[in-house]
Amino acid sequence: MALKLVGLAGSYNRPSKTFALVEHIASVAAERYGFDIRLHDLTDVGPSLGQAQRQGDLDEAAAKVLADVVEADFLIVGSPTYKGSYPGLFKHFIDLIDPEQLRAKPILITATGGGDRHALMVEHQLRPLFGFFMAHTLPTAVYASDRDFADYRVVSETLQQRIGFAIDELAAFFPVRELAAAE
Repeated sequence: MALKLVGLAGSYNRPSKTFALVEHIASVAAERYGFDIRLHDLTDVGPSLGQAQRQGDLDEAAAKVLADVVEADFLIVGSPTYKGSYPGLFKHFIDLIDPEQLRAKPILITATGGGDRHALMVEHQLRPLFGFFMAHTLPTAVYASDRDFADYRVVSETLQQRIGFAIDELAAFFPVRELAAAE
């Protein structure tokens, strides 16, 4: 049975560069390690998120997304950058997760923004957030700006190389999968 990769894009917009980035990385990881992929954004979570004070307050659709996230073998989390940080509803969704539910889970953190000015958002906002959960954020984080996309597709060779470095780091968690994929 294949391991489960879940991608979560912290955006309500469709189409979304954040979702496109998460989707691109997920496809590269799945090709290399044989993951089954499930991708979500905040539109999938739906309207119950804003009023939820605990997991049990989420409607069925939102609860399914949350279950996918906490049951994943590997997470790719992406956030659009708003004023140097992640969006409030994205943070609210993460706040509904019990810290033990992400403990020791490998997570690739990603973000998108209009330009290079927000590139450190992954290090100053997302890495500490998932550090609180005692998750294993991969050493290489991925930030993409508007110029890295064309029609919501990753086109930058530099970005694709950085994604490759991050995917290489998964071998520490899934070495057998990497060897099986190489054969």
